[in-house]
Amino acid sequence: MRGRTTLEDAETMALNALGFLIDSPENLERLMTQSGMDGSTIRQRAAERDFLAAILDFLMANEELLLDFCQTTGTDPKAVQMAGHILGGA
Repeated sequence: MRGRTTLEDAETMALNALGFLIDSPENLERLMTQSGMDGSTIRQRAAERDFLAAILDFLMANEELLLDFCQTTGTDPKAVQMAGHILGGA
């Protein structure tokens, strides 16, 4: 993301982060364990802004995971933080 981050940019980043987590069974399991959600609930909530903010919060809560996501996707960690803020997260 360059320039000003929009709500659409933030939602896209969160969906990319969710895809990143889904691609890793270990990380997906950790997300489901910490959130108490199963795969069906995650699919149902994937378009909700508060859920997307929670995905970015989950990512930012684990520095190693955050850095892996950023390296894999070529994303600046500050952009993840900004997207989380825009979506209403921490």
